[in-house]
Amino acid sequence: MKKYIIAASLIIGTGAIISSVTHSCTSLATSDIGLSIIKNILLKGIDKGALVYGNRDAFLQNNLVDKALPKELRDINSTLEKIAPSLVKKEREYIADAAVYTVNISKPILQNAVHSLNAQDVTRIIQGEKGTATLILKEKTSQQLIAAISPKVEEELNKYGIVKTINTALSGSNLLGSLLGGNQSNVNAGGLSTLASEQLVNGLFNIIEDYEIQNSKSLLGPLGK
Repeated sequence: MKKYIIAASLIIGTGAIISSVTHSCTSLATSDIGLSIIKNILLKGIDKGALVYGNRDAFLQNNLVDKALPKELRDINSTLEKIAPSLVKKEREYIADAAVYTVNISKPILQNAVHSLNAQDVTRIIQGEKGTATLILKEKTSQQLIAAISPKVEEELNKYGIVKTINTALSGSNLLGSLLGGNQSNVNAGGLSTLASEQLVNGLFNIIEDYEIQNSKSLLGPLGK
């Protein structure tokens, strides 16, 4: 490859070198090699997320998971902190248990989506900002993941009676009903489990994206990123 580039420079100058390198990067990006590199990054990011979700303590300590907390649930916790702070701790622990309970549902869905990526996806990734690979994965799977884990999350939360406990703590408050679809003093379990499911799904994507960004320079260098 170097011999051809040097030869080209002697014949038609520097412009040809730039053109040749650009062409090489584009060809590599849309090749099986480029696709394999992208898949490898995402699969390792998924593995990292699964390790966090499979460990209750790691889940509770992960800042990327906390950042995924939906605004509605954050507002609820803010109110609970003022009247029953221990309940917020319990809620977080129960969601962590749900993460352990559902990670083996989420992981194969994500892996299958990665294996379905094609050359067009890779081209979009190469042309996009860092994190585009995770964005594409999110577009392909987000709703499917929430639908798949929500029933299990609700089952897990009901097992611990967290919804009833929250309703008791916030008896008479309009906050929960307005946010989660219950009446003025109660929240339905489906609303809470949906928010918890959104946190679980978006937290996974945060971890995958972080892995992609942290490793993009070393792993995507051959693709011109």
